[in-house]
Amino acid sequence: MHCIPRSFISCFSTYFVSFSNNYNNNYPSKSTYSWQTLHRIGGVTALAVLVLIPIQMTVFFIWLPPSSVIGWFTLFQDNALVGLLDMDLLLIVDYLLLIGVFSALWASLRRANESLMAIALILQVVATATYLASTVAFEMLSLSNQYATATTEVERSILLAAGQAMLVTWQGTAFDVSYILSALATLIVSAVMLRSPHHLFSKVTGYVGLSAGVLMLVPPTAGMIGVVFSLLSLVPLVVWLTLIARRLLRSGTIERDHLSLKQSE
Repeated sequence: MHCIPRSFISCFSTYFVSFSNNYNNNYPSKSTYSWQTLHRIGGVTALAVLVLIPIQMTVFFIWLPPSSVIGWFTLFQDNALVGLLDMDLLLIVDYLLLIGVFSALWASLRRANESLMAIALILQVVATATYLASTVAFEMLSLSNQYATATTEVERSILLAAGQAMLVTWQGTAFDVSYILSALATLIVSAVMLRSPHHLFSKVTGYVGLSAGVLMLVPPTAGMIGVVFSLLSLVPLVVWLTLIARRLLRSGTIERDHLSLKQSE
């Protein structure tokens, strides 16, 4: 058996390593772009929330929510769609869409602080589940229909009592907990943005997110001050979601530019 010269082995090893490095530089691994789909989903869902916010505000100011159970029943009978919208039907959609946003933020910022980003995503998921447990829009619609067809005062009294219980649930503990958990998730993500060397989000995005998160710590059920804080929080929240959507939708281009810059160094 002939022995292969050590010089040949050394030369071949050097060539192989050089070829591998050049190939990796020219053709990035799949993991480099594996999160782009999730980034795009997050950007689209953030835009969807931005579209829904003015619709919710319009409904709120044009059709003020009733202050009594009988008022809600009457509203549902007059216009079931307005009743559902007044009872935060679109907020259910908002919460579900925000899971997509926070999932994309986790994918974008996980390398900056994986633990905190995981906590933020979990908080937002729990906030969504908690809110879904508090919503009673379709239950109130059903009670309204039953009230309209009730034939005795006893039936009406029972249905009114059931409606009052639904209203208490709707604006009760589960709603407050979901609202505050979502605020905490926003604060955590914004703090990671500020401390992250990641090229995807600016410091402005982080500071705007902190502003929104602080204002969201007071739920709208906390009297007039809660209503004021919730309305004020919409201003930085809209800006935050706009900046996030723009960055997430451009993340593929930014990552390619960042990779090209590293290759040219």
